[in-house]
Amino acid sequence: QVQLVESGGGLVQPGGSLSVSCVCSGSFFGVNAMGWYRQAPGKERELVARITSDGGTNYADFAKGRFTISRDNAKNTVYLQMNSLKPEDTAVYYCTAVLRVTAGPRMYWGQGTQVTISS
Repeated sequence: QVQLVESGGGLVQPGGSLSVSCVCSGSFFGVNAMGWYRQAPGKERELVARITSDGGTNYADFAKGRFTISRDNAKNTVYLQMNSLKPEDTAVYYCTAVLRVTAGPRMYWGQGTQVTISS
């Protein structure tokens, strides 16, 4: 069984910062790309940022300059540091990981963590 477990969400004032993390556990041989998506109420889920196994990154336009994705391969963990947060960043944030399992590479999702930006 494979699990992705996020942590670090919460309530932050506009302009503040927040870091979320996600650890992969269970039976797999390795981790390829990892990433973060988000879904705001009434909106579709959207990519926030993605990081490859060798550290290459790409960001949604809204995240550029404010968010930083990183990973610790030894801990099978991906992080998202969010700065200069805005009310429109309020959403459930989901981590993803492409894990190498017996059947081949497969994409897994975490359960999501709520991030709320409000004064």
